[in-house]
Amino acid sequence: MNTPQLRETCAAKLEKPSVPPTQLSAFVGLDGFVDEILHVVDKRESADQYTRMARISQLAERLAGAAGQSTNVELVSQFTKLGGNGPIMANALASLGLKVTYLGILGYPNLHPVFADFSKRADVHSIAEPGYTDALEFEDGKIMVGKHKSLREMNWENIKTRFGLEKFRAAFGSADLVGFVNWTMLTAMSNIWDSVLKEVCPAMKGPRRKFFVDLADPEKRTSGDIARALELVTSFQKHFDVILGLNEKEGYAIGANLGLDTSDTSKEGLLALCQKIHLHLRIDTVVIHPTAYALAAGPDAAALVEGPFTPKPKITTGAGDHFNSGFCLGKLLGLPTDLCLLTGVTTSGFYVRTAESPGVSDLVEMLRNWPIIKG
Repeated sequence: MNTPQLRETCAAKLEKPSVPPTQLSAFVGLDGFVDEILHVVDKRESADQYTRMARISQLAERLAGAAGQSTNVELVSQFTKLGGNGPIMANALASLGLKVTYLGILGYPNLHPVFADFSKRADVHSIAEPGYTDALEFEDGKIMVGKHKSLREMNWENIKTRFGLEKFRAAFGSADLVGFVNWTMLTAMSNIWDSVLKEVCPAMKGPRRKFFVDLADPEKRTSGDIARALELVTSFQKHFDVILGLNEKEGYAIGANLGLDTSDTSKEGLLALCQKIHLHLRIDTVVIHPTAYALAAGPDAAALVEGPFTPKPKITTGAGDHFNSGFCLGKLLGLPTDLCLLTGVTTSGFYVRTAESPGVSDLVEMLRNWPIIKG
């Protein structure tokens, strides 16, 4: 599932790709957040020293114990960074060498300063203020506390009036990869997709390209909303090779929405579920990325690849978006499904260890010097 031979094959193909990433383009959107990365204090030892809550269950127990009473929770800021599925994925794609155009909500009429560096690496356009996220990070996951009022400004009318329909058609109709992510938080996304299918797609010409969708934890959306979104995603297959990206929780949620059996939570069960979702939706590829591995059902085969899991990540917020960028790079380079998965897990593995987006040379180096977790 992840052998030295597979890693060397992947490294060689990334070193000498069929198409240089610098000749590839991506049009990504449509969200935007300012993320503050926070640790939760367990015990305060001094003004400068504290013990961090390492597991989400510790915070859950603290909060449950306060029911009927009260408590205080201390958060310690680690750093503030650009956030949102779209900006993180787009920033990662730019680091991998692609020419990226981004449309989102990053500040209006002026960009928020946190996106300044991003705007130097990509052609960035914003039509509204960003959302804000307090990302409580633990060793076993994260809790994202968001303020989303501005997200309603991302709608089709504002895209046309503040960005421009012709500019949208040009970017959407020419990029090698189109990636529209964070459907869950962008409540107008389904209407945007519907409008694009009616007003933009019919006039497109040229070769088939890649269209990537990440629903982003649809738990709080109704089953009817999810069903409509999936129908729209399937409709894009007429015009693109559609890739649906899911994390483990989202995979089970989509399976349940489609009426599939989600009772087998083993790796083999999740791979079987992925294949059933793929057959049901009839799109090019469905990919699911749990924390320690990733799997996909594509046009060539289904595959599962172990990742370079680390129990002590430097950062976890944005790991899935980095996986998506690496996986999509593999698809753009025409790699088979297993190598796309390996490119994805290597991209996210590098990111969680360094809190930096890798370049292709970083991926090659990591593939040839694969980290081994002892014990």
